[in-house]
Amino acid sequence: MSNSEQNISYTTEEIAQLLKVSKLTIYDLIKKGEIRAYRVGRQMRVDAVDLTSYKEQLKSGGNLSDTRRIVESSAEKPQTRPQSDSVIISGQDISLDILASYIDEAGAYRPLRSFTGSLNSLIKMYHGEADIVSTHLFDGETGTYNLPYIQRLLTGHSYIVIHLLVRKAGIYVQKGNPQQIHDWADLAQPGLRLINREKGSGARVLLDEQLRLASIAPSTIMGYEDEEQNHMAVAARIASKQADVGVGIEKTARLIDVDFIPLIDEQYDLVLLKTKENEQIRDFIVKTINDPDFQAKINAIGGYDLTNAGDIRYETP
Repeated sequence: MSNSEQNISYTTEEIAQLLKVSKLTIYDLIKKGEIRAYRVGRQMRVDAVDLTSYKEQLKSGGNLSDTRRIVESSAEKPQTRPQSDSVIISGQDISLDILASYIDEAGAYRPLRSFTGSLNSLIKMYHGEADIVSTHLFDGETGTYNLPYIQRLLTGHSYIVIHLLVRKAGIYVQKGNPQQIHDWADLAQPGLRLINREKGSGARVLLDEQLRLASIAPSTIMGYEDEEQNHMAVAARIASKQADVGVGIEKTARLIDVDFIPLIDEQYDLVLLKTKENEQIRDFIVKTINDPDFQAKINAIGGYDLTNAGDIRYETP
C-alpha cells in the first residue's frame, strides 16, 4: 500500500465515476459488503485502499459475474431500485436532514442523503435512483408549485405527494439594496450582475419562469451562466460583492450578510413512489411529518410555515 493511498478517500459519486457505473450500483455494492464504506456526517466515503482491494478481488474472480450483471442491467434502461433497507432522500433543505434522523432512529431503514436539486431529483426518481424526493418547482402557466412537473415527469408511475412546508423565496441583494431591486422585472436593469443556481434546481426554475413571464431574455442578464450549487454560496457571492443579485430563500439571508426581497411563498413537497415494497416507509413518512415533535424541530430553525404539513396534495390510484 502506498503512503498516498492511505490518505485518500472517495465519495460514492466519485467511486461511481471511477468505475463508470451509477451511484445506485455503488450503494448496492456497499450494502452487500462488497465495498467497505463509512459515514462522515451526512456523506458515505470509501478509502482508496478499500477500492483497490475491491478491484483486485474482481481481477482474481470474486463476484465479477454478479457485478457485471448489476452494471449491465442498470445501463440497459431505467429500473426500480432493488428492495433494501436503505432509503435515498434527494433534496437540499435542512428539514430533510431532520427527516433522515427520524428514519435513522426508527431503525428499520438506513437513510442516504443526495443533495440534488428538485428537477434533477424527480428525474432520479424516474430512473429508480431516489426513494424520497423534495420539490419546489414553480410553474408559470398555472401559478402553482410542483404538481405540473411531477405529473409530467412521473408519467406511468404510481406516487404520492405530501406537503411538508412553505418558505419565502425571492431575491438576495447587497446590504442597503443599492440597485433598488424590488421585483422580478427589475432584473432587466442594464449592468446588473446575477449569480445563478445550477440547472435543475428549484431556484433556477423559479428564476427562468419569472424571466419568461416578465419577457426578459436570460441572455441579456450578465452572470446568468455563472452558477453556484446552493443558497449559501449564492448569498456569499453577493455579500462579497462578486454579484448584485441572486435567487434564494429567506432563511439563508439571516445567516449571510445580505438583504432579502421576498417575492413568493414557495411550496415544498415530498414525493414517494407507491409500491408494495415501500408501503411501510410511506406510512412512516406521513406519520413523522404529522408528529408535533418533528414539526417543533423544524419550526425551531425559523423561516418555515408548517400549517398544512402532512396534507396529501395528490395521490395516484
